[in-house]
Amino acid sequence: MAASTIVLAGCASRGGGNEDVAYVARDVETLYSAAKSRLDRGDTKMAAALFDEVERQHPYSPWARRAQLMSAFSYYVAQDYNQAISSAQRFLSIHPGNKDAPYAYYLIALSYYEQISDVQRDQKITEQARTALTEVTRRFPNTEYSADARLKLDLVEDHLAGKEMEIGRFYQNSGMWLAAQLRFQNVVETYQTTSHAPEALYRLTECSLALGLKEEAVKFAAVLGANYPGSEWYDKAYQLVNKHAPGVQAS
Repeated sequence: MAASTIVLAGCASRGGGNEDVAYVARDVETLYSAAKSRLDRGDTKMAAALFDEVERQHPYSPWARRAQLMSAFSYYVAQDYNQAISSAQRFLSIHPGNKDAPYAYYLIALSYYEQISDVQRDQKITEQARTALTEVTRRFPNTEYSADARLKLDLVEDHLAGKEMEIGRFYQNSGMWLAAQLRFQNVVETYQTTSHAPEALYRLTECSLALGLKEEAVKFAAVLGANYPGSEWYDKAYQLVNKHAPGVQAS
């Protein structure tokens, strides 16, 4: 199951029913088979409920362990991410050393990642996604889950940098130059590999000139030119420095 989940996550249907699962005593194989059948048909909510029922009716069966993780996956496909996280965390609390633990960590990270909102909103979920993805790469560095987590981490970092830029521009437009400078500086220092770094250096050039720190402005423009010589932001910074700080050398 763990080896094929990355493919399954993209291909499984996201359907679901809302009917309750009435308690009917069934043997474990019949119950698990019914849950798997529901999942295959795209009835993910009912599948999750039936996998939960496997554990409830047969808690000491080897099938129960498998059902816990399948329940978490079913909730994930149904886009019930909070329940998916809860189910995967429960699996890890009971079976921390299980061979499928890497997948459980990965599923938690995916569930946070899928909830990342746009940069206009609070980024708590984005931070949680970064923490969970980092945990996957730290614990299981040589797995396919780690490889995918690293790719997603790049996108998360870019998203967080975008939020910092949005706040910095707001402060800048409000004339709060020092507050804006701190945000842009954070992008340069913490998110230097993201797509927002060139603009952050340009904004630092602007802020420095607004604060009368011409040498600092020239320094930021020089760093921008050294690292992003073909960037439109460097062209703008070069023109800005030539206009407001001609002949000034970087400190």
